[in-house]
Amino acid sequence: MKSVNRICLMMILCCVCCINIAQAAVNPKPFVIPELKEWKGNEGKFIPTEQTRIVYPKGNSELQRIARMLADDCNTLFNHTPQIVEGKGKKGDLILSLKKDKSLGQEGYAIRVTDRIELTAPKAIGVYWGTRTLLQIAEQNKEDLALPKGEIRDYPDYAMRGFMIDCGRKFIPMSYLRDYVKIMAYYKMNTLQIHLNDNGFKQYFEQDWNKTYAAFRLESDTYPGLTARDGFYTKKEFIDLQKLAEECFVEIIPEIDAPAHTLAFSHYKPEIGSKEYGMDHLDLFNPETYKFMDGLFKEYLEGEEPVFRGPRVHIGTDEYSNKDKKVVEKFREFTDHYIRYVEGFGKQACVWGALTHAKGETPVKAENVIMSAWYNGYAEPKEMVKQGYKLISIPDGFLYIVPAAGYYYDYLNTEELYNSWTPAHVGKAVFEEKDPAILGGMFAVWNDHVGNGISTKDIHHRTFPALQTLAVKMWTGTATSLPYNEFNRMREMLSEAPGVNQMGRIGNAPGLVYEQANVAPKSRTPHREIGYGYRVTFDVEGAAETPGTELFRSPDAVFYLSDPIRGMLGFARDGYLNTFSYNIQPGQRLNIGIEGDNKATRLFINGKLVEELNIQQRFFDKEGKTKMNYVRTLVFPLEQAGEFKSKISNLKVYKK
Repeated sequence: MKSVNRICLMMILCCVCCINIAQAAVNPKPFVIPELKEWKGNEGKFIPTEQTRIVYPKGNSELQRIARMLADDCNTLFNHTPQIVEGKGKKGDLILSLKKDKSLGQEGYAIRVTDRIELTAPKAIGVYWGTRTLLQIAEQNKEDLALPKGEIRDYPDYAMRGFMIDCGRKFIPMSYLRDYVKIMAYYKMNTLQIHLNDNGFKQYFEQDWNKTYAAFRLESDTYPGLTARDGFYTKKEFIDLQKLAEECFVEIIPEIDAPAHTLAFSHYKPEIGSKEYGMDHLDLFNPETYKFMDGLFKEYLEGEEPVFRGPRVHIGTDEYSNKDKKVVEKFREFTDHYIRYVEGFGKQACVWGALTHAKGETPVKAENVIMSAWYNGYAEPKEMVKQGYKLISIPDGFLYIVPAAGYYYDYLNTEELYNSWTPAHVGKAVFEEKDPAILGGMFAVWNDHVGNGISTKDIHHRTFPALQTLAVKMWTGTATSLPYNEFNRMREMLSEAPGVNQMGRIGNAPGLVYEQANVAPKSRTPHREIGYGYRVTFDVEGAAETPGTELFRSPDAVFYLSDPIRGMLGFARDGYLNTFSYNIQPGQRLNIGIEGDNKATRLFINGKLVEELNIQQRFFDKEGKTKMNYVRTLVFPLEQAGEFKSKISNLKVYKK
């Protein structure tokens, strides 16, 4: 009997061990942003080879295009371009196809990884999103590009997942916007709103509207001279941006903001500015205001190939005074007029929420109108839904970045957002998850403080972690499984997008990431720049340098051995020049170190800190009440050496 019991015990233990081994062999859910909705793990891995092909169905030109994009991205990320084949796939292939499946919705997809990869979706957009998932998994296993065997079903909770960028108060270069389209697509974010006009605050410009900064960023033939001179987009550039976005299944929503935030328009045509409420407001009682705005919208909306290509246009309409009932009614009339005006060109109108603030009797069209719900005091979300509006959740108390301003967020609280927020949370108004009245969510960057030294690199340092986090919350919703700390660690393993490196990353590990024994004038390095958390050191044997002599430059910045004004060590980016109080004398032999992060840029001479250019407070009145933070940061350029006479050697670049 004892021997029988021993045999039974051994059999049970053996079964338990087998079960544990089997469980251990099942592949866990791969890390992807946004997190996968459904995963069924199997055993083993699929490892692509030189013979792995991308196969698409015969005669499907859209899947052929997606296959080519995927092959190009593979070449960018992994230095290998798979063969693209039309027809039927086989073992070892990556096979793209369309397959009806109502449960996946408009953007969902399914992936089955066995001895081949089968990617299916009801629509081409789902196939494209599935390729982003495959690339993210592969780039975390760059040694063999292994993909775990298993099955994925993935689909978004919200249809609009977006980002709004203020290009009015700060010019954002087109190259940056093009990169952002690619970044958004890589993380399945599908809506980019571009705020094309705005102005600074009068108190920073001697309380004078005529001196206050204002800009409209789009080329205009209807109103020559309206377009900002310090940075703008040609019509062709803007059209090409939208075409790129369309290829990546990202929608550009252009925004012309009126009747407030309109100082650029009253600078151009002073008679349409409001004498009562400020020249950054249009005069709603002046017929010339409507003639001007009609002409402006018409320029970009008319014709078979309009400048605004997409299905939606944002007409602004927020933050106008409500202290006079006549003004409120006129504001409502203005809003209704431009909703219907853009609809007349076949576009869907988007507006900022303002109709609780501007409560009145004049009817404003709600059917088929999208409202950006940003502040519940201006537009109470549930009341707006009752009126018939569809909402984009963009609550300022959670999702507004205003760089270095001291109000709203400098960096979003990504931990709180990850743990607690979804688009169903519009400020204190909470809807049911996936309520059909909530189309989705956005976050925003507002460049309120004109002239504060902030660079596009500073903006990106703030927006990229927010984008990664919110991509999860707008797609996966409440179904996240990873703790925030694990997510935050893992997200840094992913690139920004194939071919995009706005963060200036060189390698993943800290320490020495690049060195060069001698730097010859006009020579190039393999790196464009090094991002925040760096230290760059080099030895110099000084020579007499003319003002403006560069050490290094990139498309975004210049570091000077002799700055153009004072002949000091310094740097320029985004139209700002910052200099150290130090110049190199002929014949001096020094070791120079430059250290930079998102707060400051520091100069070291022979290993000793001699100056820190940190965030500086600047005052605009005698009482010191009107002040602005001025930021002096630098993502260090490395791409191209200048034409210097000094001898530069022992260049070392460290990631801290």
